Amino acid sequence: AGHVLGAGGGAKAASRVSLETRPRASGPATPGPLRRRLGGPPGGGASRPSAPSRENVLRLPGAEAAVPGAPRGTRVRRDEAHAATVMELSLNRSDYVQVGVTSQKTMKLLPASRHRATQKVVIGDHDGVVMCFGMKKGEAVAVFKTLPGQKIARLELGGVLNTPQEKIFIAAGSEIRGFTKRGKQFLSFETNLTESIKAMHISGSDLFLSASYIYNHYCDCKDQHYYLSGDRINDVTCLPVERVPRVTPVLACQDRVLRVLQVAAVCIFGSDVIYETEVPGPPTVLTPHNGDGGDSGEDLWFGTSDGKLGLIQITSSKPIHKSEIRNEKKRGGILCVDSFDIVGDGVKDLLVGRDDGMVEVYSFDNANEPVLRFDQVLSESITSIQGGCVGKDGYDEIVVSTYSGWVAGLTTEPVHKESGPGEELKVSQEMQNKISSLRNELEHLQYKVLQEREKYQQSSQSSKAKSAVPSFSINDKFTLNKDDASYSLVLEVQTAIDNVLIQSDVPIDLLDEDKNSAVVSFSSCDSESNDNFLLATYRCQANTTRLELKIRSIEGQYGTLQAYVTPRIQPKTCQVRQYLIKPLSLHQRTHFTGPDRPMNTLTLTGQFSFAEVHSWVVFCLPEVPEKPPAGECATFYFQNTFLDTQLESTYRKGEGVFKSDNISTISILKDVLSKEATKRKINLNISYEINEVSVKHTLKLIHPKLEDQLLLAKKVQLIDALKELQVHEGNTNFLIPEYRCILEEADQLQEEYKKQPAHLDRLHGYRGTLELQNSRRPAGCAPLSTRLRRCAALAPQCAPRGG
Repeated sequence: AGHVLGAGGGAKAASRVSLETRPRASGPATPGPLRRRLGGPPGGGASRPSAPSRENVLRLPGAEAAVPGAPRGTRVRRDEAHAATVMELSLNRSDYVQVGVTSQKTMKLLPASRHRATQKVVIGDHDGVVMCFGMKKGEAVAVFKTLPGQKIARLELGGVLNTPQEKIFIAAGSEIRGFTKRGKQFLSFETNLTESIKAMHISGSDLFLSASYIYNHYCDCKDQHYYLSGDRINDVTCLPVERVPRVTPVLACQDRVLRVLQVAAVCIFGSDVIYETEVPGPPTVLTPHNGDGGDSGEDLWFGTSDGKLGLIQITSSKPIHKSEIRNEKKRGGILCVDSFDIVGDGVKDLLVGRDDGMVEVYSFDNANEPVLRFDQVLSESITSIQGGCVGKDGYDEIVVSTYSGWVAGLTTEPVHKESGPGEELKVSQEMQNKISSLRNELEHLQYKVLQEREKYQQSSQSSKAKSAVPSFSINDKFTLNKDDASYSLVLEVQTAIDNVLIQSDVPIDLLDEDKNSAVVSFSSCDSESNDNFLLATYRCQANTTRLELKIRSIEGQYGTLQAYVTPRIQPKTCQVRQYLIKPLSLHQRTHFTGPDRPMNTLTLTGQFSFAEVHSWVVFCLPEVPEKPPAGECATFYFQNTFLDTQLESTYRKGEGVFKSDNISTISILKDVLSKEATKRKINLNISYEINEVSVKHTLKLIHPKLEDQLLLAKKVQLIDALKELQVHEGNTNFLIPEYRCILEEADQLQEEYKKQPAHLDRLHGYRGTLELQNSRRPAGCAPLSTRLRRCAALAPQCAPRGG
């Protein structure tokens, strides 16, 4: 530890890539907030004379709607607004250095010595190396670099309260280590946790840690408090003790819940939870608003794995939901959030990093509502994000770290120089030296690669050569999308992907994904002899490190999906990842069921333990924690993402009760649970109560979906004829509003029409059990098969299998 590298020691030279800079002549020096109140563009002023002014590129949709389940007054931004008043923000990418693969929240900027002076960057990677570097004359210069060790899962800055936070703390395994800003290790604390540390927060002498299910609070390295969570903990934070006169830890848990704890000497399961509050998705990151909790000190931003952002006030008695930013553009999940005034209007902006490589900047308008001011997509996941000044004095920037270990900055420093006709464009000596240095480094790297290739070719032909399998890391995610009831499989590799082979022993469909540029080819499968229903190969383009697939499953059909990932490395090798397709794969966890639903009931009794029946529920349903919950009884609620039917599951030792308004769900559960009990040679007594009204109820849920598909097919049929009329007549003023609307939305309608086979197939799949009760259909409602045939008649190529 504390090994110091010389100038440029091992660090790659910084390279710059232009993303368009549009500098504007500076105006009168007026303070930013005053300029904003007067209606002028924020950002100009005496405090930022050298930075270019900037205007808005992209904006957050701006109409407001209520947040479901949130108190009155909570607002959501949807439609475009403030188009004329916000300014353009132009940032230019600058790559600084590359380290090993990084985890979420493992990069920080050390405090600056003076206002807008350059800052040092400290980052930890999966090799266990902590590196601190700064920029000098465009080159990354290492301050210190530790020896390799255990994988670093978190990196935080700490110190005495109300002083610069410049001590570096890392979590690796179950150990916490501390370093000074010069690299000297001053702390090595073994927590003796049975699980590896996943999240960490530091406030003065208080240390807040969480593993997968266990939360611990230490003060001066002495155990103060612990809590056993019912579901996986994704992040932990604490309200700023400088602002709030109490220690209030907050846990972000996988079951879509924020748990607010109270500090006690010792806790027993759940006894120290002040309250729980549901959020719109599984929360992955927590951060105080403006870095200090906002005006009250109690405001927290949370980001979810399905891409939503929310602002919530954590009071001593109840939560107050303030705002929510929905993921209307279907972008990736949120991994990191920070607050920094990158726009320069005197108000801190919200910086967001997503797992699809998207970097976003949200500013706040006069109503204190977030507005999207800038977004830029990088090629891989953003694991950490910070605002500061790294590359050059006086130029603020957004510093990010990516999954493969790149540290890059999106800086306000202009990189383009313009000259008029006949003018000579002068290049500074510093820039000439930099260009020469980059050329020399490039030539050296090319020569080194050539040497290594020749050496490998010679050794591979030798009879005594031994080939070692190269190791590589894969970051994968397999999640259910509520909006279209499909699964998203994301595979990210630290190096370029050559191809990915997808194999499944259960019937599934691969859907078109806009973000996917790989070429797919399907192989014929013999499903009868070897249960191989799908074999598809995705061949990726050069330098592709991230692949996203969409998969549609059928409830009742369960098995395993396998992905064989082969990167572009020698010798050729691949890793296999497996994903379970569960019997009720389209069900999503929720925390309540709607009232007045006709429920069917399935009751199981027998000689089985609480752990055994819990394992059966885990096998059947997604989003259930693997560990049995504390207590003698457990209750979980689920919602079908396609039909919106519900399921309530309550079980204990020797008894399990399952209630659903969909008879198909009860039928699938009965079959699967019987098989699982038979495998373990457990005798089950099965009884069920069928509510005949539930069949009519489910048919009523299916009916509007069929009508929507029927109407969509009719509209698409009219598009060509309406376009021909538009060409002949020259305008569409003579058309009725309905037809004009079809022409305006033609592209969107045709895009939805491409997905129609998937929707019809699914609706057809639910027909089996329900058509047995088709004679009890609602009055005036045509038989289900008749409605399916109508859709098929309008869209023959979209006819469901067997429909």
